[in-house]
Order: sequence, then structure tokens, then C-alpha cells
Amino acid sequence: MIKGIFYSIKQAFKQLFRNKGMSLASIFSITAMMMILSIFLFLSVNINYLTENVKDYFGTVELFLKDETTEEQAADMMKDIRVMSGVADVIYVPKEQALEEFKIRWGERAYLLDNLESNPLPNSIRITLSDIESGEMIAGFGSSLDGVELVRFYRDEIEKVIRISNVIQRGALVVIAFLVVVSVVVVSNTIKLTVMARQDEISIMRYIGATNWFIRGPMFFEGILIGSISAGLSVALSSLLYIKLCDALGDKAFMLFYTQLVEPRFLIINIIWIFLALGISIGTCGSMISMRRYLKA
Repeated sequence: MIKGIFYSIKQAFKQLFRNKGMSLASIFSITAMMMILSIFLFLSVNINYLTENVKDYFGTVELFLKDETTEEQAADMMKDIRVMSGVADVIYVPKEQALEEFKIRWGERAYLLDNLESNPLPNSIRITLSDIESGEMIAGFGSSLDGVELVRFYRDEIEKVIRISNVIQRGALVVIAFLVVVSVVVVSNTIKLTVMARQDEISIMRYIGATNWFIRGPMFFEGILIGSISAGLSVALSSLLYIKLCDALGDKAFMLFYTQLVEPRFLIINIIWIFLALGISIGTCGSMISMRRYLKA
């Protein structure tokens, strides 16, 4: 059994080089499809990450205080807010704490904030909501207070982000399904050419009593090799592109979306397993379809 597997793998490599033109075309086609798939995957993951970060603000109303507003005045405001319906918690956030929170969110790029000559952030009152529907009323009350300069409550924007996220996820699923089907067809056609090129050899092998596995094994592993090589190439290329994108857009992303891009290492580790499994599955399905059709499996 083990000898048969090694024989099939050895023959699969030979067939790859024997039909190198079609094999390369298949590998490049599947790699290109997986690259497109990786773009949708990276986009979907980052949109989800953005949505989750934005949801953190969905359950809070923040009142940014004027510079002249004292902590005692803020405490009086907090007493009035605590008794309001829909309020779960109220805390006073001094500007020093706000800056530290910014540094935590910036992660590895927090050193950029060390060059600030002074803390530009205001003191604030952060209100955690128990009922989102009460947010508009609480925000309105906060804006009427004398010591408040600005109120932040981005409900409409958050709902838009969530809707966009849902649309992107559904679109990504459709694209993924289409690309997988096309990739399976490409592998199937490659194996088909191998079968056609070896028809006489296969007839002789059957005549002398070769088992079905002995005949089909090399073609089965050929499909797996094509899928695995394509997966490896697409992981390397897409990872490189994502790292370059993070380097180029990292700091600007925070300014634009109030969040960083998902860490490259986390995405790359996951995409390695996803694409490897996907590549092997595509190669296996393509081989099975071709062998079932042309070898009457």
C-alpha cells in the first residue's frame, strides 16, 4: 500500500513535467483565481474587524468637555446622566487616560504619539448604554449641557458600516463559489489531457491486470500537486501584497477608519491553512471528476 502511494506520487511528478505546458497553465490559472479570492478574503476580514470596532462605539455616547470644565462640574453632570433611562454606566475619562487608550489602539505604531508636544485630547464623560434606542435622547441631553463641547454618537454611520459589511460578505461568498467551480474545471481538464495522452498505456495496464487504484493513483496525486503548488504560490504572493499594503496604509488606516488593519501575521497564518485545504480540495475534486468521466470510475 505504502509502495503504491509512493509510486503514484512519483508518477504524478513525472506527469506534471510531461504535460508541463498544461500543468503550468493550470497552476497559474488557479493561482490567479486564489489571488482574487485572497483580495475578497482580506477585504471581508478587515471589514468585519472594522465593524466590530465600530460596534464598540455603538453602545456608548461620549461627551467631550470644554477645557474650562472642572472635574467637579463633570461629576454633577454624571449624577444627572446616571438616573436617565437606558444608561448602564457613566465614567469620567481624563485626557491622560484617553491618550493611553489611543496608544493601545495604535499598537506597534503608538510611538508616533510620543512626539506630541501636548495632549490634544479633551477630558470626557463616557456613557455606556443598556438600551441603544435611548442613545439619541441621551446624546441630545448631553449636547444641551453647558460644559460639553462635542457629543459623539455615530449610530447612522455604524448601521451603514454593518449594511456594507453584510453586502461584501454575501458578494464574497458568491465570488468564492464561482472561483472554486472554475478551478475544479481547470484541474479536471488538465487530468483529462493526461488520461487522453496515456490511453494506450492505460489499456495495456488494464489488460495485464492492474488495479483501478494503480491506474488512477498518479492522476489523483497530480491534481493534488497542482492544487497544492497553486495554493503555495497564492499564499506567498497575497501575503507579500498584504504586508506591503499594511506598511503603506497602516498609519493612514487609523486616521481614516479609527482602527488599524488586521495584523498580517494573523491573516497569513490562517490563510496558509485555508488555501492549502482549498488547493488540495480543488485538486482532489478535479481529479475525481476527470477520472470518473474518462476512466469510467
